Amino acid sequence: MRSRSAAIAAAAVLAALAASGCAPQEATGTASGPAPSGSGPAGSAASCAADALATKAKGKLTVGTDTPAYAPWFQDDDPSNGKGYESAVAYAVARKLGFAKGDVVWQKVAFNNAFAPGAKTFDFDINQVSVNEDRRKAVDLSSGYYDVRQTVIALKNSKAAKATSIADLKGAKLGAQVGTTSLDVINELIKPSEQPAVFQKNDLAKAALRNGQVDAIVVDLPTAFYITGAEVPEAKVVGQFETTGGAKEQFGLVLDKGSPLTVCVSGAVDALRKDGTLAAIEKQWLSDAAGAPVLK
Repeated sequence: MRSRSAAIAAAAVLAALAASGCAPQEATGTASGPAPSGSGPAGSAASCAADALATKAKGKLTVGTDTPAYAPWFQDDDPSNGKGYESAVAYAVARKLGFAKGDVVWQKVAFNNAFAPGAKTFDFDINQVSVNEDRRKAVDLSSGYYDVRQTVIALKNSKAAKATSIADLKGAKLGAQVGTTSLDVINELIKPSEQPAVFQKNDLAKAALRNGQVDAIVVDLPTAFYITGAEVPEAKVVGQFETTGGAKEQFGLVLDKGSPLTVCVSGAVDALRKDGTLAAIEKQWLSDAAGAPVLK
């Protein structure tokens, strides 16, 4: 997913992607998909003011994410610097809720632990967690802050790199990070003949791809472009997958089940989408699907 490459390499790949065309997500309207869960306040301006919110630490907003914190979602493995898409989104949500940058406290939270059952030590977690009904059983999820596309990447000299359809991938050895929608795409859409490789971290999946232990891995689109542009240049983006079932896959912020903050946090995300902030942040840090054909 995200990694610490040199600043020059990161700049180069982002510049290259920009040249291929950027198309930020829509800046108007609310997120698609089910309404956010939770039993929070009505979401009025007064009840969502910073001093009225029941945060974990009075006057502070505690935000969780995994470590390492990978590009392009974060930069330099430092969520607190405001650089990278998710770091910028977290601070934008904080501002909408009335918290200054210095009032945001970052906490390390393993990806799977973020949405596992049980009380949380963060106010919200931001870590490419896809919104789905199964996760809603254990946690609250905000409105979507990013519309997701899943892709497959493979070494340029591999058979998988020549795939032009989902059927072409069925005989390949595929891999993805545990607990992700990427793994769901392998199991439920591609349905390969060989059991997929499952990795605790995306760094391990990238290493397996580089070493030829898997033919291809499935990741979200911005991560795919970053991996192939800055980390594993001998790999290519083979293609992306269509959204199925009507609703778009989206990343949402994770909160305690029944958190009193859920409605306010979702309201902040909706406002950022409506006023164009999310689109501007996406244009700055992420790239579009130019050059990634749809695999059917």
